[in-house]
Amino acid sequence: MKGQSEMADTSTDALAQAVFIVNKHAKTALEPKYLYDLKRLALNKLLKEGKAKKIGLHFSDNPRFAAQQSDVIVTCGAYVFHLPPTKEDLKILPHLGNRSASIRNPKAVMSLSKAKQILQSYTGQAKDPQSKPDMKKKQNKMNQPNQRYYNPFPSSFLGKGSKY
Repeated sequence: MKGQSEMADTSTDALAQAVFIVNKHAKTALEPKYLYDLKRLALNKLLKEGKAKKIGLHFSDNPRFAAQQSDVIVTCGAYVFHLPPTKEDLKILPHLGNRSASIRNPKAVMSLSKAKQILQSYTGQAKDPQSKPDMKKKQNKMNQPNQRYYNPFPSSFLGKGSKY
């Protein structure tokens, strides 16, 4: 059974859904760099394997430093994504103008941790450096005796061992 679930996770639809979830969370994350890198790596690998396709260019809704900026439109399964263009993309791909508001990605139900796990195993990417520490590390810290509080400004009035 385990082999079948792993195969289902690497299907094009499961990978596209995982990329969608990671991208959705990256838009609101405090530290989105790792999530966007994971999205980019996964889409580039999907493109190399022929599981995704570059359709063309369109104007970005939120250009960064320019008045106009174009993004590459990538389709994968039932999902549509965008990536920053390379110089070759700007030369080769047709420009489709403004983004179509009628094209929407289907809803996806998957946790961020599951989506990251799928994409990390697919791309061979290491775990998120910003992720929370393991429970074993927390337990080790809890089992250590508390060190005596060091007061850099001791007061003779309160006594040398006082926390205040």
